[in-house]
Amino acid sequence: MDTSAHTFSALFEQLGLPADNDSIEQFIRTHRLFSSEIQLHEASFWNETQAEFLREAISSDSDWAEIVDELNNSLH
Repeated sequence: MDTSAHTFSALFEQLGLPADNDSIEQFIRTHRLFSSEIQLHEASFWNETQAEFLREAISSDSDWAEIVDELNNSLH
């Protein structure tokens, strides 16, 4: 079992997004969630598969949950 901590790069790869540092920084800058009432997986910029992955990562407290939570904090 892989118990290593996931990185932003690995998360972005998992979501099918460009995963280099510049692309990640640009994504965070351009996809801000200005309302705390919007949950990460509800954001309009995710496709259905991405949204489901993010929702499941948090709700099941998967090994992705910590880095997904960091992404959530970065976007809020």
